Amino acid sequence: MSITADRKAELIKSYAVKTDDTGSPEVQVAILSERITNLTEHFKSHVKDNHSRRGLLKLVSQRRQLLDYLKRTDEGRYKILIEKLGIRR
Repeated sequence: MSITADRKAELIKSYAVKTDDTGSPEVQVAILSERITNLTEHFKSHVKDNHSRRGLLKLVSQRRQLLDYLKRTDEGRYKILIEKLGIRR
């Protein structure tokens, strides 16, 4: 359900705005998207896991807030990010 350190480093490297960038909205949204995808796969075999479902809803909400912030501050970066991640909206 969680992502490996190697996968996280790979996401940071591919979405970083500058070197050693872990705090930019792009990196945070990419990591959250990966965790959301993993949890979604988890629910295909564990349908009644409602405790993890609550965590998924929190992750989706947090990602939505970051995307809203990015759209409000720099719409160009927002459009590039959702296109790159394949997020609907």
